[in-house]
Amino acid sequence: MAGSRIDVLRAIEASGVVAIIRLHDSQAGHDVALALADGGVTALEVTMTVPGAVRLIEQLAATLPSNVMIGAGTVLDTETARSVILAGARFVVSPVCRPAVIEMCHRYDVAAMPGCFTPTEILDAWEAGADVVKVFPATALGPGFIKDLRGPLPQVKLMPTGGVTRENAGEWIRAGACAIGVGTALLVGTAVAARRFADISANARHFIEAVAIARAGAGAREAGR
Repeated sequence: MAGSRIDVLRAIEASGVVAIIRLHDSQAGHDVALALADGGVTALEVTMTVPGAVRLIEQLAATLPSNVMIGAGTVLDTETARSVILAGARFVVSPVCRPAVIEMCHRYDVAAMPGCFTPTEILDAWEAGADVVKVFPATALGPGFIKDLRGPLPQVKLMPTGGVTRENAGEWIRAGACAIGVGTALLVGTAVAARRFADISANARHFIEAVAIARAGAGAREAGR
């Protein structure tokens, strides 16, 4: 997807789901990406743990439909950030916060999503220029943490990652998350291994629907006040 990082962020927020693609075999990457897009998930984060990740990002960025946004995950340093950006990544995600990585992303007008855990880390990342703060690992925190944090820090865009499932996807959105990062709950390993790509598409549709339902419910509550 072309366009500014603001365009990318708006598209990610509109969708509400970022798929975390963490594969042992990059050969399945293109089919997995197509299956996710077919299910409505168009923000695809290829982690640096995938063999040949930079090459896969380049391939996906060049061949997938223009509405699909390719990003890079598990980016820990500026050299890797620059490599994935030049390969076509339109957003860069990390499990930690490195201000230099945020600066590198913005130099190329690419969205930066550093990972943080505590309120202090989250505010530090936001003040360093983070476009979205990845709350990680959200498994240990739960949706209540997002809701509580949104009270004093309503300006910060939060994306919980880790612990997001089919059952609780809507809870994170209702708590105030701008989007959810979903890995194993979306990309079931057995489906990938068996090349059951239709199952991946169906799973993607479930998460998109859960986000839409949660937002519709929140909107109705606001209108009723």
